[in-house]
Amino acid sequence: MTEKRGPRKATATYLRNAALYYLDRYASSTANLRRLLMAKVERSARAHDTDRAEGSAAVEALLADFVRDGVLDDARYAKGRALALYRRGASSRAIRGRLAAKGVAAEHIGPAIETLRDESEEPDLTAALTFARRRRLGPYRLPAARADHRTRDLAALGRQGFAYNLACRVIDTEDVASLEDELRDR
Repeated sequence: MTEKRGPRKATATYLRNAALYYLDRYASSTANLRRLLMAKVERSARAHDTDRAEGSAAVEALLADFVRDGVLDDARYAKGRALALYRRGASSRAIRGRLAAKGVAAEHIGPAIETLRDESEEPDLTAALTFARRRRLGPYRLPAARADHRTRDLAALGRQGFAYNLACRVIDTEDVASLEDELRDR
């Protein structure tokens, strides 16, 4: 029977390699990477009795190097993540919340949300239509089942952070093609 391997010692080299490996696979904000690395420092301190303050200092130095070298850029991360979420049908309110949960500062979130206006004049309407199409809600549902599922469809859009009047506009539209064309023509 093999023994389960415990956490590794959180040396500066190990933390750097772990951070690079993570960043190679995922985009990340500075705060999110800090949270990940500090968890490794904490596990190391419990398992190997290493100094938490020393590990914390190593993490901060590493993050400062990454920010200075351009490896970590919260503004770039916020814009990229906002655009990806928008294209999946997330509302600006949901995007704002998800970026804040990843530790992105409000000073980066606002401009990231504003860049969505480059994609569409009414980004929330476009995102709501995208979400409705993806989930087959409202006008994308079979006509016979639309009335029976109206409340459920409105609730789905509400849970995604869309305003009630916008959700009604999307769910109650009869001619979704003209609405999409109107957005495209602007």
